[in-house]
Amino acid sequence: MAQTKKETNTKQEKRRLKTGTKLGIAALALAVGTVMLWFHLARQVNLPDDRTLFVIVFLCAAALGVTAYVKGTSILGAIPPAFAMVIGLFLPFTIAISPQELEAGKVIQVGDTIPHFTALDDQGATFDSASLNGHLVLIKFFRAHW
Repeated sequence: MAQTKKETNTKQEKRRLKTGTKLGIAALALAVGTVMLWFHLARQVNLPDDRTLFVIVFLCAAALGVTAYVKGTSILGAIPPAFAMVIGLFLPFTIAISPQELEAGKVIQVGDTIPHFTALDDQGATFDSASLNGHLVLIKFFRAHW
């Protein structure tokens, strides 16, 4: 049997992604791309002091996820915007609850004597700062948001 033009158009419309689904995929791509950049910079210990741009991009990904639902998604198309919203709200939330501020008087300056401490090294063995006495040492402590 020959299909009418209307039936053919209806089938083609069903195969096309809904606008919300497309927005949801874009939101997830934005969120994942920003996460990848964040962790790349964290591995290099090179996160910017001003993280405002990261917060804006993550919030945009979350807002784009919400917009995807408003525009309408398919059943499977609802998954990407959900992940985008979770990812997009996670970093701003962690930044909001854990500000990194330096306490005046507790900052170690170049040339200062290192305070005594013990910690586990990357092999799981106990490290004692006293073993560094008499050596020039650069110690960089790093704490990222996650």
